Amino acid sequence: MIALDVAGLAKTYPGPGGVEAVRDLTFQVGRGELVCVVGPSGAGKTTLLRCVAGLLDLSGGRISLDGTPVTGPPAGMAVVFQEYGRSLFPWLTVRKNVELPLKEKGLAKAARTAKVDAALESVGLLESAGAHPWQLSGGMQQRVAIARAVAYEPSVLLMDEPFAAVDAQTRADLEDLVRELWQRLAVTILFVTHDIDESVYLGQRVLVLSNRPTVILEDVPVDLPEHRDQLATRSSPEFARIRTHVYELVQLAKKGGRPDPE
Repeated sequence: MIALDVAGLAKTYPGPGGVEAVRDLTFQVGRGELVCVVGPSGAGKTTLLRCVAGLLDLSGGRISLDGTPVTGPPAGMAVVFQEYGRSLFPWLTVRKNVELPLKEKGLAKAARTAKVDAALESVGLLESAGAHPWQLSGGMQQRVAIARAVAYEPSVLLMDEPFAAVDAQTRADLEDLVRELWQRLAVTILFVTHDIDESVYLGQRVLVLSNRPTVILEDVPVDLPEHRDQLATRSSPEFARIRTHVYELVQLAKKGGRPDPE
C-alpha cells in the first residue's frame, strides 16, 4: 500500500520574478519503506521535505499521506531536523522534551510515561531521562529528537539531514539506530541527506534530484541485504556499484543534466 504519494509537486517562492525551487516531482513511498533523497546543494531537498510535512504551501501538484491530502502538518507524521539543538527545549529535561508532543495529543499521564520510557530505551537514553539537552553530546541530543519522534508513533517519519552535524563514528551509530528502529517499528521513512554513501547504506531506494528547478533524475533501487553492517556492507562490490552510479548521477545533476524524455 502507498503511504506517501507525491504527484506533480511544484514550489515557487514569491519575490521579484519568483524563485522556482521545485518544478515537477512525482514519486510514491510504500508503507514501511525507507527511501533516501540526494541531490546537488540547492536542489530543493529541504523544500521537498517541508512541503511533504505540510510546512510550506504548494505552488502546484498534490501530496497525500495514507490517501488523505496534506494541507498542513499531518497528525500521522513526525519530522527530525538537522538542527537538533534548535528542536529541543534546553530548559526541559530529556523526558519532558520527548513527552511534549504526547501532551499535545492529549494522552493520559500513565500512557505518556510508558511511551516515553519505551522510546528512550529504544535509543539507549533511559538513564539520561532526567538530564537536560545541554548536558548531552550532539549525538545524544539527536537521539533525544529521534526518541521524541518514535514516542509519537507516526506512520511516516521525515528526516532532514539529521546526522550532518555529528562526527563520523556517531553518524555510523545513528545510521544503524535508524535502520534498527525502522525494521522493528515498521515505520515509513523519507530520509534526506547530502551524503551519497549514507543514502545507499540506509535506503531501499535512492531518489536522485536534478539541479534547480528540481525534478527526479532517477529512482535508484538498492539491492542490498536487509541486514547491513558498516564494514561488510560498505566494502561489498554491490554497494560500490550503486554508490558509483548515484555519485555519477549527482555529478550529472550538478552540470544541469535532466531525465531523458520518455
